[in-house]
This record gives sequence, structure tokens and C-alpha cells, in this order.
Amino acid sequence: MGQREESTRARRFVRALPAVLIVGGLVFDQLTPPAFTAAPFFAAAPVIAAPLFSYRATLITGVIAVLAIAGLHLYDDTSARGSAITELITVITVSVVALIINRVIRVSGEELASARVVAETAQRAVLPVPSERIAGLHIAARYEAAQAGTFIGGDLFAVQDTPYGVRLVVGDVRGKGLGAVEAVAVVIGAFREAAEQEVTIEEVAQRLERALTREGVRREGLDAFEGFTTAALAEIPRGDQGLIRLLNRGHPEPLLLYADGSIHVLAPADPALPLGLSDLAAWPDRADETEFPPGATLLLYTDGLSEARNAQGAFYEPQERLRGRIFPGPEELLTAVSDDVRLHTGGHSTDDMALLAVGRPLQGQPDRRRTVGIIHRERHDP
Repeated sequence: MGQREESTRARRFVRALPAVLIVGGLVFDQLTPPAFTAAPFFAAAPVIAAPLFSYRATLITGVIAVLAIAGLHLYDDTSARGSAITELITVITVSVVALIINRVIRVSGEELASARVVAETAQRAVLPVPSERIAGLHIAARYEAAQAGTFIGGDLFAVQDTPYGVRLVVGDVRGKGLGAVEAVAVVIGAFREAAEQEVTIEEVAQRLERALTREGVRREGLDAFEGFTTAALAEIPRGDQGLIRLLNRGHPEPLLLYADGSIHVLAPADPALPLGLSDLAAWPDRADETEFPPGATLLLYTDGLSEARNAQGAFYEPQERLRGRIFPGPEELLTAVSDDVRLHTGGHSTDDMALLAVGRPLQGQPDRRRTVGIIHRERHDP
């Protein structure tokens, strides 16, 4: 709250600067000898207004600045001096330049806004937000960009309801930019196809491996396509088995949060290389099985969470920060994690962060959305 209030006060002060400068120029002229000029005050006002205000407001600021300096010279009976004419021309010229700057900024802002809309649309197409309920499980997903206004990068998540159970993946592509986005599209596309067709989660991982390898061979050079992707793949079988099958390919270790606030770090029994590095080593994938009791929540994330640093350079440790805390559901968990990371970093994260939480509700726990809908209808029914 403190930082937000300080930022608001700073914006208000900056927006008031053009008026302050014009008033300050008038006061400066009256309190100083004739040899001193207030022209810099009047010239600065429209320049500061240009990036902050509309074209009309910038024009009005420039006109007021020109009238102010002209009026002062008339009041002081110095309008016939060469210095007075030079000062007037200077303020007029700077005001015209300020209008040009304002126009350029406005056009660039419109183009940036359009680019953001395109980026947001692309992200929604590549990383659609999963449903809140899938096969009786509560689902929540979130993509937190390191920089405000950006929408898409190399982090990914996907959830698929298949004949073999609910399958999900969270991954992080090496690198940034369009190459990373293209790799994300390849991984997500391959996952959605493989999740429906392959019998085991190990076979799904091998399909992703082949997809990345095939795409890398198709392109020329290492920089033409991102080289590897860390990923955590999970499968929650249908029925009441209460199991999670987890396969980790060089990705940060997921967490299993229990209903009593305890946490279990799901470290792989056999560490493996990220996807796309089969030319360096090859071995059979092996998924680890873990009990998934009612009331527990599985949290998968990218290294934008575990490698978030504070001002002292200390990493964010999710298992320590979340241990002992109890959350009503996955959405509340992700909200708490996002807020806690911003608190830890002071709002200065350096990497994007993808979060995916899957909760297994307690037996007999009502569907909150359905309950709210029933209450809403009852309140409005006659």
C-alpha cells in the first residue's frame, strides 16, 4: 500500500509540473533583477506536458507559456529588446517541438496498445485457461509476467481430461522472444495430442521429446529454435485411486500441500534431463507415484517462482513460505503465492512465472460455484 501511495503522489506531482513551472516563471521574473530571464521555466512546461497530456492539453500549455513570457515583457516594457524577441521565439519553437513529440508518443502508444492486444490474444490461443472443475478436481492456473504489459513468454501450462485420467504439464522453454513462443506452441500442441493417445505418462513425455527434436532438426541453427524445455508432467487417474503419477524432466520440484498445512516436496527418484536433449543422453522415463488424499493440492510452477530474489539476493522458497498455511482452494493458493512473491521481490521480478494448482476436494465438499448459484437463484425467486 505504501509503495502504491508513493507512486500515486509522484504521478500527481509530475502532472502538475507544467503549471508549477509557468507559475514559478512568473514569480521568478518578479523577484529577480531584469538581467535574469524566466524563459527556461516557460520552455520546459510544454516539453514536460508532451508525454503526459493529450495533444490539446499540450497545445494549451504551450500557448499559455508563450502568452506568459510575452505578457511579462510587455509588463516590464522590455518587448523591444533583442533578448526578449529571442526568448519569445525560443518558447514558441519549443512548444511546437513539444506538439510533435506528443503526436509521436500518441501514435507509438496506439501501436503498442495494438501489439498488446495481439500478444494477449496469442497467449489465450496458446495457453488457454483451464476449466475450474475437471473430472471432480479443482483447477487454477496463472501466468505472471515479469514486466507489466507483457502477456506471453516461454513458460507454459496445460491440462487435459483424457480416457486415462487428468493429465497436465508445466514447463519452461529456454530463452525468450518469438523463438520461445514458438517452442511453447510446439510443446502444448504435442502434449494435447499425446495426452489423448498415449497409454502412459512416460509415453507422453517421449512424444514431447520427439516433437522438440523434430522441430529442432527442421530449423537451421541453435538460435533458430529453443534448444530444450524443462517440464513436469503429471497424471491423476480416474476413480478413487487417490494417486498422482509425476514425471520430472529437469523442472523445479512440485509441491503437495495437505489439508493440515504440511507440505511434501515431490522430488524425482531418478533425475532426468530436460526435454529436447536426447542427443546428450537417453534413458527410459519413470514416473513416481504419490498419494493424493482428499483435501490436498498439487502445486506446479516454473523457476520464476523458485528463483525470485529479494533486495538481499535471497531466493524465494515456496515450501518454507507456504508451510503451515491452509487455503480454501487452488485459486486462493495461487493468489496468495503471487502476492507473496511480489512482497518478497518488492514488485521487481526478473522472470515470468507460470503456476498450476490442482486440488482434490474433501469427500462431501460442495461445489462452491454451484452453491453460490443456488443461493443466488433462491434470493431472486418469488
